[in-house]
Amino acid sequence: MLAATAQIRGNEIRVMVSPDHTDWNYRLNDKCTFTVRVLKAQNLLQNVTVDYELGPEMYPTEVKKGVLLKNGELKLQGTMKTPGFLRCKVTAHVGDRKYEGLATAAYAPEQLQPITEFPADFREFWVKELEGARRTSLQPLMTLLPERCTATVNVYHVSFQTDRWGSRFYGVLCVPKKEGKYPALLRVPGAGIRPYAGDVYTAEQGAITLEVGIHGIPVTMEQSFYDNLMNGALNGYWTFCRNDLRNFYYHRVIIGALRAVDFICELPQYNGQALGVTGSSQGGALSVMTAALDPRVTFFAAVHPALCDHEAFMKKRACGWPHYFYYYGAPDAKELEVVRYYDTANFARCLTVPGWFSWGYNDDVCPPTSMYAAYNAVTSPKELHPYLETGHYWYQEQWDEWLAWLWKQMGIGK
Repeated sequence: MLAATAQIRGNEIRVMVSPDHTDWNYRLNDKCTFTVRVLKAQNLLQNVTVDYELGPEMYPTEVKKGVLLKNGELKLQGTMKTPGFLRCKVTAHVGDRKYEGLATAAYAPEQLQPITEFPADFREFWVKELEGARRTSLQPLMTLLPERCTATVNVYHVSFQTDRWGSRFYGVLCVPKKEGKYPALLRVPGAGIRPYAGDVYTAEQGAITLEVGIHGIPVTMEQSFYDNLMNGALNGYWTFCRNDLRNFYYHRVIIGALRAVDFICELPQYNGQALGVTGSSQGGALSVMTAALDPRVTFFAAVHPALCDHEAFMKKRACGWPHYFYYYGAPDAKELEVVRYYDTANFARCLTVPGWFSWGYNDDVCPPTSMYAAYNAVTSPKELHPYLETGHYWYQEQWDEWLAWLWKQMGIGK
C-alpha cells in the first residue's frame, strides 16, 4: 500500500496584476496599463472591493482604498520619467480574508546607477582588514558526519578561525571520496539563523562544496536552537554597530567569507583552478563581496542580492535590504560613512571575474531598482537572467539555470 499525504498549497482566490507589455519593460515616459483581475477557480469574481498602491517601488504616489471591481476587472495607468520600477500592488477583500497581487514595470533599468558614494580608500581598507585577520591562523577543525556521507562523498562539520583568536566560522564541507583534485564552490547564506545540510548533490558531480553559516555557532544543531537566537540575542543582527566601521556586524561576516576561501585553498583536494561563490539575498551580496575581494575566486553567482545602494534612500529611490535608513531612521554622518564600506554596489565596482545574476521584478525585499544599480556598476563579464514575476523566491527553472551555470564553470555534471 502506498502512503499518501496532503499539504496546503496556494489559495483558491488569486489577485492577478498584468502589465500591457509582455516583457514588462517600458521606455521613459511611456504609459503602462496594469489590468487587475480577481479570480476564483480561474474565473473572474464580480463586485470585489480592492485597495491599491501605484508608483515607484517603496514610494507609491497613488493610494486608494475600497475600489469596486464591478465586472471583475480594473485598469490602472502610470508612467515614469526617470529610470526605475513602477509597482502596482493590489489587495482584494473577499469575505473576511485579504488576498494580494502585484506587478512591477521596468523603465530603462539599464540606465540605473548607484547613488551610494565610493570611498576613496575602499579597496585599501578591505585589503588591510583582511591582512590583519590573516594574522590569526585558521586552526581548522573537521568532524566527519557518517550519517550524512554517501557512497561517493564524505561530509564534515568544520570550523576555522576568522578575524581573532576564538572567533570561528562553521559550515558543512562535502568532499568527493575518490582521490584527485577538484574544483570548489563556497555557498554563503541568506539572512537568518539556521542549520545547514551542505551541498552533497554538487559534490557528487565531482566538486568540493562548503556551505557556511555566518554567526560563529555550529550549524548542525536543532532548529529550536537557532530560533531562540533569532528571537533573542541575534534579533536584528544586521543593524548591530552600523555606525562603527570595524565593529559593524557585517565586518566579521565579510572577513569570515574570505577566510572560508583560505580554508578551501588549504584543502589538499582543491585543484587550485576553479573556485566559485554563490548565494541569494544576503548570500547574493556576500557572493559579490567575496568575489570582489579575493582574486582566487574565479566566478560567482548572485540571486536577488541584498545590501545594494543604501544611499538611494537619500534621493527617495528604492534602497536594498535591510533598508537601513528607510526603516531605522535617516542616518547621521558617521553611519552614512560606515555603510558605504558595506554596500554591494561598491563591491560590484571592484569585480574582475565572470558573474551570473538573477532576480524578479516583483521582489519587495530586495527591490530591483537597487539590484540593477549594483549590476550596472559591474564591468567584468556578467549575465543577467530576470524571472519577471518572481518576488523574493525563485522558480524551479531559475534554480536549474543557476545550478547549471555553476556546474559549467567547474566543468562538472551533465
